[in-house]
Amino acid sequence: MEFHNMTTFTRAKSTLALTILTLLAILAPNVSAQEYATNPILYADVPDVSVLRVGDDYYMSSTTNHMAPGVPVMHSRNLVDWNIISYAYDVLEVNDKQELRAGKNAYGDGSWASSLRYHDGVFYLVTFSQTTGKTHVYTTRDPAGKWEAKSFEPMCHDCSLFFDDDDRVYLLYGGGDLRLTELKSDLSGFKTGGLDKIVVHNASDVAGGAVGLRAEGSQVFKRNGKYYITNITWPRGDMRTQIIHRADSIEGPYEGRVFIKDRGIAQGTIFEGADGQWYACLFQDSGAMGRMPYLTTVDWIDDWPVPSGDGKFPRTLPIKHEQGARPLGNIVGDDEFSNPDALADTLTMGPWQWNHNPDFENWSLKERPGWLRIKTARVDQTLTQARNTLTQRTFGPTSSATTSLDPRGLKDGDVAGLVLLQRRYGYVGVTRRDGKLFVVQAQADERTDKLTENVLIPLDGEPESIQLRAKCDFRDLRDLAEFSWSADGVNWETIGETLHMVYSIPQFIGYRFALFCRSAQQPGAVADFDFFHSGQ
Repeated sequence: MEFHNMTTFTRAKSTLALTILTLLAILAPNVSAQEYATNPILYADVPDVSVLRVGDDYYMSSTTNHMAPGVPVMHSRNLVDWNIISYAYDVLEVNDKQELRAGKNAYGDGSWASSLRYHDGVFYLVTFSQTTGKTHVYTTRDPAGKWEAKSFEPMCHDCSLFFDDDDRVYLLYGGGDLRLTELKSDLSGFKTGGLDKIVVHNASDVAGGAVGLRAEGSQVFKRNGKYYITNITWPRGDMRTQIIHRADSIEGPYEGRVFIKDRGIAQGTIFEGADGQWYACLFQDSGAMGRMPYLTTVDWIDDWPVPSGDGKFPRTLPIKHEQGARPLGNIVGDDEFSNPDALADTLTMGPWQWNHNPDFENWSLKERPGWLRIKTARVDQTLTQARNTLTQRTFGPTSSATTSLDPRGLKDGDVAGLVLLQRRYGYVGVTRRDGKLFVVQAQADERTDKLTENVLIPLDGEPESIQLRAKCDFRDLRDLAEFSWSADGVNWETIGETLHMVYSIPQFIGYRFALFCRSAQQPGAVADFDFFHSGQ
């Protein structure tokens, strides 16, 4: 009874602290509202978060599906200011789907939810892929450096890696029924004769109602000798819900309950901070922009984790931003394409990712210094099958991207420019028809893949530079975008129709700004991009 009273008192203090900080941010004349972090902690597509603390440092991995390099690893010292420091892999695997060959693609596949762990001086990241049919394991001693790769079959859905105190290592995975399987000590596969059993049957049942999405997105942790498994589930007709199970033995039996049900924010990690405070970092579906991570403090009552305060994710957090920190760190950013080594072999950090594996022979930062050159080596009938499309995230609540294109290397039937990439994509670019250049705005139907060119504007002669811009409005799930172009970078003209952006499950990723070049009649196009600038 005394312990219960103490934890209740601690929870009351957390509630009071959050309330006071919110009032200070709103009312105090000498306290800037920008000093304190707010939810979402990243207003961008950062789903399936796995958060790890090592000492005073926090690391977080996320899902980027078919993009390459894949599985961004981010670092923070305060849980709200994050920067990408590495990717788990440069390319997941070389096959027709990942290479956009033979009409195949990996949209919606690639790699999914990851598990980030640290044990005996080594960082581990485990993910899985329907594209390869494998479970992939990456290791490093320096999370900002190169990760070493190994893989094994089968593919373990939404797997969570767990090292127990006796150094036995397990993988918990599955949907609905959660299976625990012991791994070899080198994580090269399942251990022969090791533990392999379903430890939680019908995990979704604790959320009540008819099951829509079965419990998945497992993350396993241990506290005070008890084992905890946290999952997302989605009762039919209700909202995405985070649940949790606990047991005195890793084999069970497990008992469960709802951890939080708040605006559909679910799937992620519960973990202890450097100061002993516990936290939960989960994500929310946010329309066409993607899925945003939210943070809340967590209290413990009778050995159960409970969200602090009113049991909801607060608007204002009791954490100050670092002095001079950018709201999205280097997760989005400008590029003058002035560093010829930045993309020379791999992308090791920062916002850029290729749409599928790149064709390394047909892009360059060195052929024309200060410019990104994209070339075509084949004919593609749709933009979504074109290789060497270079992307970075859109972000909210509003965002824009501007680039400058030299279109003189385009041949008849070619088009290059700036696209908002998803299945219902839209772009502004330059195309060549019968030897003449035109500014074009077009968009695709996500059901039929039919491309509609909304407008063509003829250009005079062979201009060295045409500037292109896309603006997004994600406020209140508006999910609208408009396009414009300029001949001089000063006078801008809106072009074409407003794009109503739609988050599509077949691609399963938020909209991306992307630079592209596609040939529809003959290969050999050359498109040079001078810069990429992002903004609100």
